[in-house]
Amino acid sequence: MDKKLFTPGPLTTSKTVKEAMLRDLGSRDFEFIETVKYIRTELLKIAGVSRLDGFESIIMQGSGTFGIEAVISSIIPSGGHLLVLVNGAYGDRIAKIAVIHSISVSFIRTEENTFPNPSQLDDMLCSDPTITHVASVHCETTTGILNPIEEYANVCNKYNKTFIVDAMSSFGAIPIDMKANKIDVLISSSNKCIEGAPGFSVIIIKRDILETIENKPRTLSLDLCAQWKGLEADGQFRFTPPTHILLAFKQALIELSDEGGVAGRAERYSDNHKTLSKGMISLGFKEYVDKLNQSYIITSFLYPDHPNFDFAKFYSLLNERDCVIYPGKLSKQNCFRIGNIGRIYKEDIKNLLENIKIVLEEMNVSLSIRFPKNNSNTLLGGISSFILNL
Repeated sequence: MDKKLFTPGPLTTSKTVKEAMLRDLGSRDFEFIETVKYIRTELLKIAGVSRLDGFESIIMQGSGTFGIEAVISSIIPSGGHLLVLVNGAYGDRIAKIAVIHSISVSFIRTEENTFPNPSQLDDMLCSDPTITHVASVHCETTTGILNPIEEYANVCNKYNKTFIVDAMSSFGAIPIDMKANKIDVLISSSNKCIEGAPGFSVIIIKRDILETIENKPRTLSLDLCAQWKGLEADGQFRFTPPTHILLAFKQALIELSDEGGVAGRAERYSDNHKTLSKGMISLGFKEYVDKLNQSYIITSFLYPDHPNFDFAKFYSLLNERDCVIYPGKLSKQNCFRIGNIGRIYKEDIKNLLENIKIVLEEMNVSLSIRFPKNNSNTLLGGISSFILNL
């Protein structure tokens, strides 16, 4: 049996998604072309848009970062200027891509448990008219913080700037209406909240942006406009497509719909998160991000201030118990992360919490227990019963 992945992706997938990959299909086969067409249409629906609204969906081989680089290198012209809102490693990665492609780039940077204020963005765009594009991560996987992209979009629209959203860890589980929120470009990947396997990225973009791209691509394989034109012409990829991964993704889309769409998946993930947060706090752990800004996708927990706590050992012992968590990716704080996404349920979270309790005991790590106020009866049951009743 596979270990449970409490990570931000790749993640635990359903048996039926795995089984969808157990067949071969030619990349020029009629059935495969129809599969690609179905996927592109469904992706637009999840984003709250359609082709009639002037949006297109493009599939790009490779991880989510390939999609980010395809967008940054393709849509920003030679004289363009990108402003990146940074509060984590993935915002920094966007900026690094721009630098590599010799694109002028500026930053608004905050600590990793806070986010740039929309007023800062307004001030920056007002003071520097050379800025043409703005990029923000929606759910910054570094910590799990949720950035206010709707407010950023309003500011960008005010100054007529193209707004790019990295929705890698939110698309499919946190409602995003690109049309209503005036988002110009959104990027995600196959192995996140839609619960497919890794292998391609997703770009949803306004058609008029594609139609006005300079005919001077910075790359060959990541040329977004060429990829779009190829898909539009005959449904074909320019280079070998990940056929098995696309078959799995179609099944994942069906299962998303069966669960009630984005709203249904959000409910399950939110339930997972509430169970995790309550249980971890009961064990004495502290969350890094304020609850008001915390997403239900992934949560960062500070290393306990205890001499016996060693994360490598903690991780290894949990792994031996078939529970895979995620190291931190912070620059200033020692944290680890636990994801609530993928084909996992409340009972899986309870099992993880019970195993964390056991591992802490094995490591001889005793943390201070903080129960809710006005609930003296909770103490009587102890931690195990507390977890079981989550």
